Amino acid sequence: MYRDQDDIKNMQIIHPETLLAAYSQGIFPMAESRESDGVDWFSASKRGIIPIEEFHVSKNVQRLIRKNRFQIKVDARFRDVLELCAERNETWINDLIINSYDVLHQYGHAHSVEVYLEDELVGGLYGVHLKAAFFGESMFKTVPEADKVALFYCHQILQKNGFLLWDTQFYTEHLARFGCKEIDREDYDQLLEGALKKSASFRK
Repeated sequence: MYRDQDDIKNMQIIHPETLLAAYSQGIFPMAESRESDGVDWFSASKRGIIPIEEFHVSKNVQRLIRKNRFQIKVDARFRDVLELCAERNETWINDLIINSYDVLHQYGHAHSVEVYLEDELVGGLYGVHLKAAFFGESMFKTVPEADKVALFYCHQILQKNGFLLWDTQFYTEHLARFGCKEIDREDYDQLLEGALKKSASFRK
């Protein structure tokens, strides 16, 4: 649901300009828990990225995609994706994060890739879009492999539209399955600087 400016003024949020300024410097917020009120700000000395030209998924995921079992949408249920990403035992997504990124989405700088099975939202991801950089935030699934299908279609969007940086914030063994690498902060800063000099649209 889109909110008018009065609604936004009355909400407790991190203002979009504050968020975008932070991301442009490689800084991002995380909450301590779902119940916490505020956020802490992070800037990792080692950074996770997925080189767009090196992304890959397993043969099993490729088979699922070829079968066309899932329907893919972009930005149809952005807030629902945030809330589903927060539904886990340990999460850094609290109400402040949800409200802030919901508003950021309405400003055109946050997007979701959504996976549906028989009209039910079963997987997805969301992230921040700034120039030719996409900062992946979180993903979820309620059926096997749906999160990986979302990653596949996110890659398709980034590749088609000429994005230069796919930031995962942290390197994990799970993300390494898709081509994620850990790089030094200096190398990351160069990639970010280059991505911020180019415009790109996040569209399917």
